Amino acid sequence: MKMLCTADGLRGLGKMPVSLYCVCMRLGNALGPLLCALVIPVSSYFGIHAFWVTGARVIVACRDIRKAEAAASEIRAETGNQEVIVKRLDLADTKSIREFAEKLLAEEKELHILINNAGVMLCPYSRTADGFEMHLGVNHLGHFLLTFLLLERLKQSAPARIVNVSSLAHHGGRIRFHDLHGEKCYNRGLAYCHSKLANVLFTRELARRLQGTKVTANALHPGSVHSELVRHSFVMTWLWKIFSFFLKTPWEGAQTSIYCAVAEELDSVTGQYFSDCQPAYVSPWGRDDETAKKLWNVSCELLGIHWD
Repeated sequence: MKMLCTADGLRGLGKMPVSLYCVCMRLGNALGPLLCALVIPVSSYFGIHAFWVTGARVIVACRDIRKAEAAASEIRAETGNQEVIVKRLDLADTKSIREFAEKLLAEEKELHILINNAGVMLCPYSRTADGFEMHLGVNHLGHFLLTFLLLERLKQSAPARIVNVSSLAHHGGRIRFHDLHGEKCYNRGLAYCHSKLANVLFTRELARRLQGTKVTANALHPGSVHSELVRHSFVMTWLWKIFSFFLKTPWEGAQTSIYCAVAEELDSVTGQYFSDCQPAYVSPWGRDDETAKKLWNVSCELLGIHWD
């Protein structure tokens, strides 16, 4: 199958170097070979309803099963693709992540694209089931653990891609190792920025470690998208409504995710950061290899895993 995206994203025809092609036209992704699987953790209507997929087995991982099933039913009806599967995943609970991964690995023999798309933003101070600050726990540690658990299957299915949805907000982030969970000082806006910087650093170190495996890892900024992501802030929700005309639609916000997931020219590109379907500037803190390595080690310690 050929891929066609609008001027808001990729323009023209692209193909994956595999035997089956797929298109994802609303948020996120697509992929490949024969009985293939694509896993997309999502956390909002933007993440769920952005999937318009044909020709691939797509697994939408979401905490709100009812909302996810409603959106998936619409997608199945519109595309005719009955292989859009909804599974429960709560990234704020490592037990849920492990259960999800265990079931997935038992059911899916191939996995070609993992798009880490779920996220929270501007949350009042709160903690995950494991005691992590919510932004750090969901946006970074949850995806870190999920990727760790699925990585061997991705390697076995190579070529494969890992796409981490970060944000322009990473420019305002710092990795505060002395106060990762915001116990000494907490600002909900900065907490989001810190977690998005963690996404960039995780992608950078992951790509370095995956060299030679035919599994790539890239990060991206989807743009300012009209979605439920700002629901925890009354002011931001109000501003989003007023300036909605200037925001991207979920379909438009999907374009860079689609590009990173399936663009042929990115077959061997890894460790990069994209915005509007092209390489984008990364903050100096997002290019600090020592910080990336330290964050990797600290993340492993917090999650109780050993990841060489």
